[in-house]
Amino acid sequence: MSGILFVVSTPIGNLGDVSERALEVLRSVAVVACEDTRVTGKLLQRFGVATRVTSYHEHNEARRAAQLVERLRSGDDVALVSDAGTPLVSDPGYRLVRSARENGVPIRAVPGPSAAIAALAISGLPPTPFTFLGFIPPRGQARGRAIDSLRNVAHTIVLFEAPSRIGRLLSELATVLGDRQAVLLRELTKLHEEHWWGSLGELALKAKRQSLKGELTLVVSGGSSEQTIPLETLAPRFAELRHSGLTARDAARVLAREHGLSARAIYQAFAVSGSEQSEPP
Repeated sequence: MSGILFVVSTPIGNLGDVSERALEVLRSVAVVACEDTRVTGKLLQRFGVATRVTSYHEHNEARRAAQLVERLRSGDDVALVSDAGTPLVSDPGYRLVRSARENGVPIRAVPGPSAAIAALAISGLPPTPFTFLGFIPPRGQARGRAIDSLRNVAHTIVLFEAPSRIGRLLSELATVLGDRQAVLLRELTKLHEEHWWGSLGELALKAKRQSLKGELTLVVSGGSSEQTIPLETLAPRFAELRHSGLTARDAARVLAREHGLSARAIYQAFAVSGSEQSEPP
């Protein structure tokens, strides 16, 4: 009888986010397949899990997947984890899961933390539908094509980027996508968690002035076709913001952030006096 392949989510930063079921599974399987045995070893040691670990990463994925499937077919249960979060979400694992499926091995998910979903949930941007891209190619024509393909994406986009490339990415996105709203989240669930909120252009300027470290997740609002909310329904809220003392430009920005819409479109719809039209958002 075949063993079971468990795809186990682990904390993305705060170890308190590990689930009781995840620990139960990690203790019960014959082996834990992980990206970095040192990283996973620390997690297992922290919770007193003595299960043997074996490396499973992008450089040995093909060979190790075949070995693990043989163990599964012989009756051993195997847990697949990544260094942090949910396996296969910008991490190795697809080859193993696919091979297990093709060989009739039962597969079970042990759900839990995911940086992409966590960032989307607290971004303040429309959560559905959304497109998750993982990491944009780091250079060359592939990078340019990937960014250009986002021009017509009408819904929220979630992606990852390295600290050394985030300023460049924000500038490229601002050039291609325009003044879309975005949230950059750093070190989710960790001690120094930080959120930057603003337009892509504003975030690009901030990233040029301030160096960043750690894990980064970027959430970007969709294009203009996402604007399913009739702008005329926002007129009372725009008037309320103006009466509170905000300029037309600032009122449009507040509405854009509240609804994931274009500040420019809101401004053009409601700022009707000549003086206001002279200062686009």
